[in-house]
Amino acid sequence: MEWPVRAEWLAQVSEAPLEPDLPVIDAHHHLWKLPQETYLLPELLADLHPDGGGHNIVATVFAECGAMYRTSGPPEFRSVGEVEFANGVAAQSASGAFGQTQACAAIFGSVDLMLGREAGRVMDAHIARAPDRYRGVRPIVAADPHGVLDPWPSAPAGMMASAGFRDGARELARRGLSLDIWVFHHQLAEVAALAAAVPDLTIILDHIGTPLGMGYYAGRQAEVFADWQTGLARVATCRNVVVKLGGLNMHFNGFGWNERPRPPTSDELAAANGPYYRAAIDLFGPDRCLFESNFPMDKRACGYGVLWNAHKKMVRDFSAGEKALLFHDVAARIYRIGPA
Repeated sequence: MEWPVRAEWLAQVSEAPLEPDLPVIDAHHHLWKLPQETYLLPELLADLHPDGGGHNIVATVFAECGAMYRTSGPPEFRSVGEVEFANGVAAQSASGAFGQTQACAAIFGSVDLMLGREAGRVMDAHIARAPDRYRGVRPIVAADPHGVLDPWPSAPAGMMASAGFRDGARELARRGLSLDIWVFHHQLAEVAALAAAVPDLTIILDHIGTPLGMGYYAGRQAEVFADWQTGLARVATCRNVVVKLGGLNMHFNGFGWNERPRPPTSDELAAANGPYYRAAIDLFGPDRCLFESNFPMDKRACGYGVLWNAHKKMVRDFSAGEKALLFHDVAARIYRIGPA
């Protein structure tokens, strides 16, 4: 981790929730137990609690993160452990013993699509472990020639254009599964090409396409924004792609929130993130956008309730119907989340 979650630091900024009755699906969060950090159901519920945020989070989507992999068996099948883990958390939540939120109501796991058609066997194993909740996969495709991922692994260049990867992507489409994909802004043209090559596949672009702002990209905000907007416009022409609004406050984006003596308020987040969100919504339309928290990654930058206030402020002038799409309905449609 690039920096820790600091509870005392985050506690300096607390806000009452805006539009507290608005139903929200948090379309992207992680759960994990790492040597330096634990974020499991109790920690998630603490963020959802009125003392943590107070927003009406009716359901959440578990995003793969390398958690709870099996320690034995064929390497390509070890990610089945993460699906079993997330489905177990979902079963706890579905009992109602922990409140009304449907935590992990939908799950996407990790499958190496470079296995090509053989990737389908791993997908089938995932589906078997969570048939009511499993919705798709997210492979590692993020790559950067200037090393912004270091020390995390970087995907091989041109991976999404390879025959193996595209054969694996077609296995998703055959099963009615979706592809979550996390790339940096300079990879967006590759996403558009993939979407055109596999038009029957629903692709969910994570973290608004991650415009970079650290390392080599520091101090180049205007240049990066222009490149990002051009790439995102190409992706938006592909009707099988939707975009997640969120994940814009990681260290990759270069806002430096963690370096400040106090965390940002929702007004500050809205001012910094707003131009990206509005550009994405203008390109895709509210019916192809969905909000995410990306917690606990973004928890290194801001509090959960503050983040959702910022999301709401960025679309405060939208109609009730448009807000319903952005905060709930698109996520419910894409991840097939029904009422409790």
